[in-house]
Amino acid sequence: MSLYDAVRDLPLSIDNYALEGLEQQVSSGFLRKSTVIRLAGAGEEGLGEDVTYEATEHDLVLAQGPVQPLAGEWTIATFSDHLATLTLFDHEPDQHAYSDYRRWAYESAALDLALRQAGLSLGDAVGRSARPLTFVVSMRLGKPATTERLLAWLAHYPTLRFKLDATPDWTDELILELEQTGAVDSVDFKGQYHGTSVDTVPDPELYERIVAGLPHAWLEDPALTSETEAVLEPHHERITWDAVIHSVADIEALRWPPKTVNVKPSRFGSVERLFTAYDYCKAHDIGAYGGGQFELGVGRDQIQLLAALFHPGTPNDVAPGGFNVDPQPGLPSSPLAVVPRPTGFGTIAR
Repeated sequence: MSLYDAVRDLPLSIDNYALEGLEQQVSSGFLRKSTVIRLAGAGEEGLGEDVTYEATEHDLVLAQGPVQPLAGEWTIATFSDHLATLTLFDHEPDQHAYSDYRRWAYESAALDLALRQAGLSLGDAVGRSARPLTFVVSMRLGKPATTERLLAWLAHYPTLRFKLDATPDWTDELILELEQTGAVDSVDFKGQYHGTSVDTVPDPELYERIVAGLPHAWLEDPALTSETEAVLEPHHERITWDAVIHSVADIEALRWPPKTVNVKPSRFGSVERLFTAYDYCKAHDIGAYGGGQFELGVGRDQIQLLAALFHPGTPNDVAPGGFNVDPQPGLPSSPLAVVPRPTGFGTIAR
């Protein structure tokens, strides 16, 4: 039986739904917003989080209110089919991925509600137990790039691991300092983003310095040009992918057969596509690790639970939210104890 078969026929009763806006001032130039979906039915409530990055999209959907026709008697599968017929944006969003992010918010809320109505946890439904969750901290190294912030985190948490965004100002000296920490699990080239604020221009010389200077790190999302491919080909088993992975078809289409991929739930849009990817990776001996989208609410709990159920020991980019700000003591350490709620798709607050 497939993973999706374990949940597809769960009954789902929806009376109404509500929207709740969340926001966090991350820096002087970045106000992160997200929207929580609250589906209500049969005395229960199911939650999901829309992690669309454009703040104005959240303002628009909150102003519109709960206008989608969601009330009724469904199963997880029929509700998903219904969502596929709806226009969740009243215009074409700037990024096509935003449609998947918003659909995932409704799908995860529906899964949460159906499980609560059935008196089941997600682990119960799929026959898995949550295990201690290994996580990494994802960040850039500032302008100009230095190891200062990374070392400040290590001063509080000596065994912490990192996923670092490479930038053009990484020098040989910086790369050597990073290698000497022994704390870098992966380097994200951001080479598969287009039309975003994190786009990077492929630099084969930078790629070569990183490949040679950090020989044990995963190489995530490099841009593929004739020059970068020449650098990467001998090391293709270290290459992993994130931004392009929205389905099994995307995994199958990769330039090199991957050893591991970033299975980021919100990128898949639907529970079916996500669970099919888990099945595919298991069947083809492909590792998986989770990734976050700067969730502000229940979305972070849900991706931590999925990682704890399906790939707990990999470099999951799902650190607790406290790691998004300045280095500080007193945060949970890795591996993280993830305690599922007795019912639903969520965790008990630590």
